[in-house]
This record gives sequence, structure tokens and C-alpha cells, in this order.
Amino acid sequence: MGDEKKEVEFETALKKLETIVENLENGELSLEAALKQYEEGVKMADICSKRLSDAEKKVEVLMKTSGGRLKAAPFEGGEDSKPKKKKER
Repeated sequence: MGDEKKEVEFETALKKLETIVENLENGELSLEAALKQYEEGVKMADICSKRLSDAEKKVEVLMKTSGGRLKAAPFEGGEDSKPKKKKER
């Protein structure tokens, strides 16, 4: 088995997942075909979930200041690279 988790774009994985769901809901697949579709759907759902998680991490870089305003900070990844909050008095 090769590495099947190639860089698939979110939109591509989501579209494929939607098609798989339609095929499974249709109810016209054989048991074996349905199982193969289900397995592929799980892979596509995993890809979508990972892409969304990555995007969420990037969005979390927006930090609220003490005045309640948002400020943007560059996303560099990892816990150590998160912007530090300054104490204001």
C-alpha cells in the first residue's frame, strides 16, 4: 500500500465526499461497492477535517486586545510561536 494521503485540496475532498454520500444514500450499490465507497468517504472526511483544523489554527492567530478589538498576528505554527499578550495597566 502506498501513501494515499497525497495533498488533496479541501474543495476536491469535500466534493468527492458529497458524491460518496449521495451514492450511499441512493441505496443501489452492492454491499462490497458500498463498503469501498464508505472507506473512501472516511478518508475524504479525514482530509477535510485536517484541512479545517489547519485553517482554524491560522484563524486563531487573530487575538483580542484589552479594548476588545482584533489584531492580526502572523501565523508561524506551533505553540511557541503564538503572540504573547502584553499586560496593560
